Amino acid sequence: MEFDFSQLSEQLRRAIKELGFEKPTPIQKEAIPLALKGYDILGQAATGTGKTAAFGISLIERIRKEDGLKALILTPTRELAVQVKEQIQHLAKYKGLKVSVFYGGTPVAKTLSF
Repeated sequence: MEFDFSQLSEQLRRAIKELGFEKPTPIQKEAIPLALKGYDILGQAATGTGKTAAFGISLIERIRKEDGLKALILTPTRELAVQVKEQIQHLAKYKGLKVSVFYGGTPVAKTLSF
């Protein structure tokens, strides 16, 4: 069975539609179904091909708000950390999840959004 966004929750599909995604990219087609089943994934794709959504969509779909902190995403730069946070935050907005970004030089209390 080929993966498409219709297999996701209504909340996540709504956010995906707002971002203008119409169909999964190749990295998303390969990664999301495996990640939804709980597999660890190591993927590589060119810039701009949807890698953040590839791991973010499955991450958001599997997280239950009532379980508390469930994911930590590490990035090599502040700029990428902020970019990933914004993408994940938009994808998660109808699921009621909180997303924060932490990097050196910023007080944690100022960064928390909950």
